[in-house]
Amino acid sequence: MPFIYSKPWRAQFFDHIKCPEDVFIPTEDCDAWQLCPEHRWVYNKLTIALAQDLQAAPHCVLPPKASYPVFSKPLMNLKGMGAGSRVIPDEATFLKSLQPGHFWCTLLKGRHVSTDAAFVNGKMVWSRHTTGVPISDGMFDFWHLHKETMPEIEDWCGSWARKHLTGYTGMVNFETIGGKIIEMHLRFTPQWADLYGDRWLNAVVRLYVDKVWEFDDSSRIDQYSVILWGSQQRSYSLPPAAEIFRAAAVPGVSSIQVPFYENIDPTTASNPPGGFRLAIVNSYDLEAGRKATKILREAIKEVDTEPHVNGITGRAACSCHN
Repeated sequence: MPFIYSKPWRAQFFDHIKCPEDVFIPTEDCDAWQLCPEHRWVYNKLTIALAQDLQAAPHCVLPPKASYPVFSKPLMNLKGMGAGSRVIPDEATFLKSLQPGHFWCTLLKGRHVSTDAAFVNGKMVWSRHTTGVPISDGMFDFWHLHKETMPEIEDWCGSWARKHLTGYTGMVNFETIGGKIIEMHLRFTPQWADLYGDRWLNAVVRLYVDKVWEFDDSSRIDQYSVILWGSQQRSYSLPPAAEIFRAAAVPGVSSIQVPFYENIDPTTASNPPGGFRLAIVNSYDLEAGRKATKILREAIKEVDTEPHVNGITGRAACSCHN
């Protein structure tokens, strides 16, 4: 299995892709951290901020009064989803918010972009940009995979990587706000791997096997990853398999992910402060994604009990995985 993952709803994206048995491609940060010891320092978000000359320091160091509001988050969070992050408006709030292992940094403004990039020996050779449409409290309504390039981000991240990722070959995900890197991952974004397509996944395999990048991306189009949110204070039942198939059958839908387990307390999962992910619909058309999300919203029910049942996933134009 070339692509390493722990979440069963991702099997539909990777299990059919061929790769040598001795090659391992991470899709989650815990695995990337272990597989890339020379470059895993990039998971320290304070280090990333300081390497771009941003104002930043651990919580024990007070921000200058003129710096407020500032952004606070954990130095390292391999589970993702913006857990533990918040805006701190003033010094009084900061003093009440001190936490070990957290740091503050400049509150950046501008477009929030997620960029997947392929690197060969520290040089960026491919990139694709995605923007999130925020709701509140770290949640996003949907992610828009753009067909167009973003030269400013490519130039900044590419030049930064040439200096700091010398010798690295593999995939990288950059998250930027206003063109500045807020965090990095030594992997691509697995959430919408199906939208990149099997040809792209085969190119990723060759990148890790042969250290070369060959992929014709000239025909790419705008695509979408629509999120269905619930409350972290509620428990939910998985939707019936028939409803997952119905959502996956909506024209323009690529895949359905139901990223939770009925037997796990929602508050123990890594999620943004505002909510709990109930479903992800990847689509080639935004309205198709919304239509499928509506089907799943009606099918996923709040429950008072916690039956011990594993997750179910579905994918358009292929079998669902039970």
